[in-house]
Amino acid sequence: MSNPPFELTAELQQAVSSFFQRIPFNQVLGIELDELSAQRVTMHLPMKPELIGNFVHGILHGGVISSLLDVAGGAMALIGAFDKHQHLSSAERMARLSKLGTIDLRIDYLRPGRGQRFTASAVLLRTGNKVAVVRSELHSDDGTLVAVGTGTYLCG
Repeated sequence: MSNPPFELTAELQQAVSSFFQRIPFNQVLGIELDELSAQRVTMHLPMKPELIGNFVHGILHGGVISSLLDVAGGAMALIGAFDKHQHLSSAERMARLSKLGTIDLRIDYLRPGRGQRFTASAVLLRTGNKVAVVRSELHSDDGTLVAVGTGTYLCG
């Protein structure tokens, strides 16, 4: 018996958003959510002086790039896990999802992070009972592809 097509309801969007907003590091970086759907997560980060890695050229720090791609990937993995565990009770589902964490993350830095706003997007490549694989991209405000990432997340 197969599950019905997954729909990210307003209630589930609020749960993912609340989970995301309670992480202090996300607040320190200044990450803001743009889109949460079953197909894609999009978020952005305004540039600020504290995020510069190369002070001579004003380039976004590589650790910030990696963090933003990881946060986007984790949010997408969380949504994928909601789909995979929709047959569970709400309490059991939340207990499993509270264990969400990054197992592996690979970042390819393609170009320097120049700009005033950076947008990360993530799509689910595969989700299983315990692990999700997500592909993420980071673009600068002029559309330049700055970095790509592939993350594996424990989600059950």
